[in-house]
Amino acid sequence: MKKSERPYAWTVDILRQAKLRPTCQRMGLVKLLFGYGHRHVCAEELYKEAKRNGMNLSLATVYNTLNQFKESGLLREILTGGDKSYFDTNLTPHFHVFFEQDGRVEDLPDEHISVHLSEDFLKSKNVKSVDVVIRI
Repeated sequence: MKKSERPYAWTVDILRQAKLRPTCQRMGLVKLLFGYGHRHVCAEELYKEAKRNGMNLSLATVYNTLNQFKESGLLREILTGGDKSYFDTNLTPHFHVFFEQDGRVEDLPDEHISVHLSEDFLKSKNVKSVDVVIRI
């Protein structure tokens, strides 16, 4: 089969690598999440985008799918301290700025922040990651 006959086969590959069954709804959400570069998104935004793209799903399905993607390692959750959870497709270590007024999350370039943890702290704890969200 020619590649052009299955232009979104990559969505199936992503889901299978994450050990998730490639349903139409999951494939559609993968396309929206990963088809256009790294992004930050909340469930409500993704739901509206999915509806605009003709997908038939509920907001609950979007929430459940985002959490499944997070648990399977496809997404990282960003906790802003607000009433919404945001999800990031960029899994590399980096920090964030949260703009409270418009609910936007952006990556914070490394040159704008420095985080130092003491050797004593690192030796006494099993640090898995460091999350920094600057609220503006």
